[in-house]
Amino acid sequence: MSEASLTTGGAQGAAIRLERVLPDPPEVVWQALTEREQLKKWFPCDVVVDGERWVPGAGITFPFGPEPDAFTIKGEVLDVREPESLSFTWGEETLRFTLTPHGTGTLLVLVDELRPAVAARNAAGWESCLDLLETGTRDKNAWQPLFEHYTAVFSPTLGEQEGPPAELA
Repeated sequence: MSEASLTTGGAQGAAIRLERVLPDPPEVVWQALTEREQLKKWFPCDVVVDGERWVPGAGITFPFGPEPDAFTIKGEVLDVREPESLSFTWGEETLRFTLTPHGTGTLLVLVDELRPAVAARNAAGWESCLDLLETGTRDKNAWQPLFEHYTAVFSPTLGEQEGPPAELA
């Protein structure tokens, strides 16, 4: 596990970066990033890609529940370089995943370009998600302490930090 790092500037105003060294080679990690059933194991919501093909321009729907009226985010596939990099929009944010061989495994880097006010909540959320990807387990009580930690770290640079969206709280 690595601490999320923060950068400022860019299109959204800020970005967080997280890294994980995973034991599987990039081709296997790629499947965890692009196959719907594997994404369900670690991503914070369902991921439905139009035509079930990760190609630039494809639309993506991110429903946070099975109900027809579930909170849903829309996105678009921006770039696909199997098995090296994948980027897509997630609402107003841009997620960029980079996979680099690391011994017999993979160095996974996630960069989330986002509004400054949501950096702490997203750093805590993505750290929890990547823990789940890495270990197969998630500590459901870990988010709040992580959020408090990142709020303390990011607030001096970015200002007040928002908690989870009301739709998900």
